[in-house]
Amino acid sequence: MTALRPALVWLLLGLIWGSSWLFMKLGLEDLPPFTFAGLRFAIAALPLAVLMALGRRPVPHLGDWWLIAWTGLLTFSASYGLVFWGQQYISSGLAALLFATFPLFGMLLAHRALPAERMTVARAAGIFLAIAGVGVVFSKQLGGQGMLALWGSVAVLLGAAAAAYADVAVKHGGGHLDPVVLTLGQMVAGTPPLLMVGYAVEGSAAAFPWTVRAAIALLYLSIVASALAFVLLYWLIQRMDVTKTMVITLVTPLIAVLLGVLVLREALTWRIVVGGTAILGGVALTAWSPPQPSTGSAHQRA
Repeated sequence: MTALRPALVWLLLGLIWGSSWLFMKLGLEDLPPFTFAGLRFAIAALPLAVLMALGRRPVPHLGDWWLIAWTGLLTFSASYGLVFWGQQYISSGLAALLFATFPLFGMLLAHRALPAERMTVARAAGIFLAIAGVGVVFSKQLGGQGMLALWGSVAVLLGAAAAAYADVAVKHGGGHLDPVVLTLGQMVAGTPPLLMVGYAVEGSAAAFPWTVRAAIALLYLSIVASALAFVLLYWLIQRMDVTKTMVITLVTPLIAVLLGVLVLREALTWRIVVGGTAILGGVALTAWSPPQPSTGSAHQRA
């Protein structure tokens, strides 16, 4: 049962994050992106703070706080700010497919930062296959969807790169950190910039159209897809190769596309099918090919 637990957590995360794209799209119907993202993590931090207070969890060292802070800015301010902004202009399924490039960025970064997870010929081939899939998907944007759809797609890709960089950094230097402390610290660092940018460009949250749909979307994303999911993610990172945890993005786009078609009536074009298949195929090839052993010394903490 102990060996099975990481696999079950992996599957649960896939289901949670697969449905989160639907709730993000629903919330963006009524709420602007930066404030929506900021409120999501401000609310998510509350149950994490209670868990930290009740659990007497170890306080990180000074050097750890620097890692927590800047990976929090990457994960929450940069990655989610870009993803929420970009998803205004593209479908939830397409956003999830583009974010599926997340492990590819991670493997490129892990090649240098994590000696145990070196690049191989098979992994490189998978990256090129996925890039070709992104090109197929982008051909739709370039073919008449408008510049906002193009820039929205680019924003989601940049968000994936920022999140991958943060996860590799956590694996490299933060594997010893308590998942609740790590997640809460990152949210505390990354949420204020989102709220400040939101207030500056979107106005006061009190003036937004607070519908039942918006409230449900915000609470689901805050409690389930953030507070719970990020603790599960970092628990998993400490027990599984970081590139294998990133392959959760193989499951999430399939769920996101299905929910987008069934619930939001989003179009399922041939470009999304062909390009998405190439992206997911490339991710699968890179993830399931064994890494090249390193002859150097590892700098990871146990």
